[in-house]
Amino acid sequence: MAVRKASAAIALLVLAACAGSSDPSKGFKALEAVVVGREHEAPGSGGASFQGTGNYYLVFEAREGAATSTYRFLVTERQFRRFPEGTRVQIVIADNTLREIRPLP
Repeated sequence: MAVRKASAAIALLVLAACAGSSDPSKGFKALEAVVVGREHEAPGSGGASFQGTGNYYLVFEAREGAATSTYRFLVTERQFRRFPEGTRVQIVIADNTLREIRPLP
Protein backbone atom coordinates (compact mmCIF):
# COMPACT_ATOMS: atom_id res chain seq x y z
CA MET A 1 0.00 0.00 0.00
CA ALA A 2 2.83 2.41 0.92
CA VAL A 3 4.60 1.63 -2.36
CA ARG A 4 1.45 2.41 -4.32
CA LYS A 5 1.06 5.78 -2.54
CA ALA A 6 4.71 6.63 -3.12
CA SER A 7 4.40 5.77 -6.83
CA ALA A 8 1.31 7.92 -7.15
CA ALA A 9 3.04 10.83 -5.39
CA ILE A 10 6.06 10.59 -7.70
CA ALA A 11 3.80 10.47 -10.76
CA LEU A 12 1.98 13.60 -9.60
CA LEU A 13 5.27 15.45 -9.03
CA VAL A 14 6.50 14.53 -12.50
CA LEU A 15 3.25 15.69 -14.11
CA ALA A 16 3.31 18.94 -12.14
CA ALA A 17 6.89 19.63 -13.23
CA CYS A 18 6.01 19.04 -16.89
CA ALA A 19 2.91 21.21 -16.72
CA GLY A 20 4.76 24.02 -14.93
CA SER A 21 7.22 24.58 -17.79
CA SER A 22 5.69 27.52 -19.65
CA ASP A 23 8.85 29.01 -21.18
CA PRO A 24 7.99 29.58 -24.87
CA SER A 25 11.67 29.36 -25.89
CA LYS A 26 11.80 25.74 -24.73
CA GLY A 27 10.64 22.95 -26.97
CA PHE A 28 10.78 21.98 -30.62
CA LYS A 29 9.54 23.96 -33.64
CA ALA A 30 9.71 23.46 -37.40
CA LEU A 31 8.85 26.69 -39.22
CA GLU A 32 8.70 27.78 -42.84
CA ALA A 33 10.83 30.89 -43.19
CA VAL A 34 12.56 33.21 -45.64
CA VAL A 35 16.19 34.30 -45.35
CA VAL A 36 16.00 38.10 -45.00
CA GLY A 37 19.58 38.86 -44.06
CA ARG A 38 23.12 37.53 -43.95
CA GLU A 39 25.71 38.92 -41.55
CA HIS A 40 29.44 38.27 -41.23
CA GLU A 41 31.68 39.28 -38.32
CA ALA A 42 35.34 39.52 -39.27
CA PRO A 43 37.90 37.52 -37.27
CA GLY A 44 38.59 39.21 -33.94
CA SER A 45 35.29 41.11 -33.79
CA GLY A 46 32.34 40.24 -31.59
CA GLY A 47 32.75 36.70 -30.31
CA ALA A 48 34.93 35.57 -33.23
CA SER A 49 38.50 34.47 -32.62
CA PHE A 50 41.40 36.07 -34.47
CA GLN A 51 42.03 32.81 -36.29
CA GLY A 52 39.59 31.40 -38.82
CA THR A 53 37.06 33.15 -41.00
CA GLY A 54 34.91 34.90 -38.38
CA ASN A 55 31.27 34.30 -37.49
CA TYR A 56 28.43 33.88 -39.98
CA TYR A 57 24.76 34.59 -39.21
CA LEU A 58 21.52 34.11 -41.12
CA VAL A 59 18.43 36.16 -40.31
CA PHE A 60 15.09 34.43 -40.91
CA GLU A 61 11.55 35.74 -40.99
CA ALA A 62 8.86 33.18 -40.14
CA ARG A 63 5.09 33.25 -39.67
CA GLU A 64 3.86 31.81 -36.37
CA GLY A 65 0.09 31.95 -36.49
CA ALA A 66 -0.88 35.60 -37.00
CA ALA A 67 2.53 36.90 -35.87
CA THR A 68 5.73 37.32 -37.85
CA SER A 69 8.92 36.41 -36.00
CA THR A 70 12.52 37.26 -36.84
CA TYR A 71 15.31 34.88 -35.86
CA ARG A 72 19.09 35.38 -36.08
CA PHE A 73 21.26 32.28 -35.78
CA LEU A 74 24.96 31.52 -35.97
CA VAL A 75 25.57 29.23 -38.96
CA THR A 76 28.49 27.62 -40.74
CA GLU A 77 30.23 29.32 -43.66
CA ARG A 78 28.79 26.64 -45.96
CA GLN A 79 25.21 27.38 -44.81
CA PHE A 80 25.89 31.12 -45.16
CA ARG A 81 26.91 30.68 -48.81
CA ARG A 82 24.15 28.14 -49.60
CA PHE A 83 21.18 30.27 -48.48
CA PRO A 84 21.17 33.81 -49.98
CA GLU A 85 18.49 36.40 -49.16
CA GLY A 86 15.06 35.45 -50.44
CA THR A 87 15.60 31.70 -50.08
CA ARG A 88 12.57 29.84 -48.70
CA VAL A 89 13.58 27.31 -46.06
CA GLN A 90 12.26 25.21 -43.22
CA ILE A 91 14.14 25.85 -39.99
CA VAL A 92 14.12 23.38 -37.13
CA ILE A 93 14.55 25.00 -33.71
CA ALA A 94 14.98 23.09 -30.45
CA ASP A 95 15.26 24.98 -27.13
CA ASN A 96 15.83 28.24 -29.02
CA THR A 97 18.82 26.78 -30.92
CA LEU A 98 18.91 26.25 -34.70
CA ARG A 99 19.23 22.53 -35.39
CA GLU A 100 18.67 22.28 -39.15
CA ILE A 101 17.97 24.30 -42.29
CA ARG A 102 16.12 22.59 -45.14
CA PRO A 103 15.57 24.26 -48.53
CA LEU A 104 11.96 24.45 -49.73
CA PRO A 105 10.91 24.23 -53.39
